[in-house]
Amino acid sequence: MLHIRGEAALDEGQLQTLTIVTRVASTLSALGVLTIIGTYCLSKHFRNPMHRLIVINAFYNALDVTCTMISTSGPKAGNASALCQFQGFLNQMFPIADVLWTLAMAVNVHLIVHRSYDVESLRRLEWKYMLGITTATFIPALVLLFIHTEENGPMYGSVALWCAIAPKWVLFRIILYYVPIWSSILITIALYLFVGIEIAKRRRILRSISSHVNFSTLDETIPPAAAIAHDSCGNSTTPEYDNPHSGTDDPQSPSGAAKYYPPSTTRTLIIPSNPSSLSFRQYILMPLFFFLALLLVWVAPSTNRVASFIDPSFSSYPLMLVVGVTGSLRGFWNGIVFVVVGMRSWKRRRESDEMALRPVTRG
Repeated sequence: MLHIRGEAALDEGQLQTLTIVTRVASTLSALGVLTIIGTYCLSKHFRNPMHRLIVINAFYNALDVTCTMISTSGPKAGNASALCQFQGFLNQMFPIADVLWTLAMAVNVHLIVHRSYDVESLRRLEWKYMLGITTATFIPALVLLFIHTEENGPMYGSVALWCAIAPKWVLFRIILYYVPIWSSILITIALYLFVGIEIAKRRRILRSISSHVNFSTLDETIPPAAAIAHDSCGNSTTPEYDNPHSGTDDPQSPSGAAKYYPPSTTRTLIIPSNPSSLSFRQYILMPLFFFLALLLVWVAPSTNRVASFIDPSFSSYPLMLVVGVTGSLRGFWNGIVFVVVGMRSWKRRRESDEMALRPVTRG
């Protein structure tokens, strides 16, 4: 027996398989969400501003998991049912919110690299991100609940895997769903390109400075370098040093000149950094991996939607399975990136701090 679900004709076996894979993937996403929240609460090393954005997004992911866990039960209940309409609302709001939170992380990276934002400056932006993203996603999703015509039926309806903007409203689905998503993705790509160019420039400058450091005297000034000390929450700090230039506001120069005084030929070399300097791996690498995971999630559903828009008769069950799995794994990939990259960042930061304090012997 065939069940018509939106654009696709599915038999009982296919429908059952779709239900299983989406719910298994949703369970993994739920575990990813719990991992993010639990790690943040239990570990003091996962509490910088970028981590907080990820944790806030985890609560949005939790509602996204609710949507994908409903799975094919929404379409099965019928387009006019409360379950289908509720699932459609969730499907419209929270996947877009996930993309916008990834964009917010990219904006933070841009502000760190190009505007020298410090921890407090980033923290003050959080409520603005929450207000802006919630407003931009909640209001359209809510309005679409009340759109219904005799010809096309309700705006939210079956799209095979779950309920979302219905096939008869496909142009609205492209404009109100895929356009915001891919516009945000393109802006994020542009921001990371600008950041990459700036980092490459700074590395060339740093290599040039490092090649001219003079260690011939016992009492000397060390130019800025990449070594950064951190407090217990992962925020950057600077070691104690003489500060003859206090008050400087140049983000590219240290606020003071470091002095070190060795008792003999063995010296402890501590290289200060700008107090607003932030860990590269925590503040840049982690958001970048989140973005790469996001791209993997959206390739399959976007391909399916473009193909079905060009050819309304297009239907691919294997592609539908891929869409179901990737669309249900958003929270899972976020959890993996948060823990794996975060732990590697913490480990490397600890090694860097130990290296900065290691005695350097001069012959």
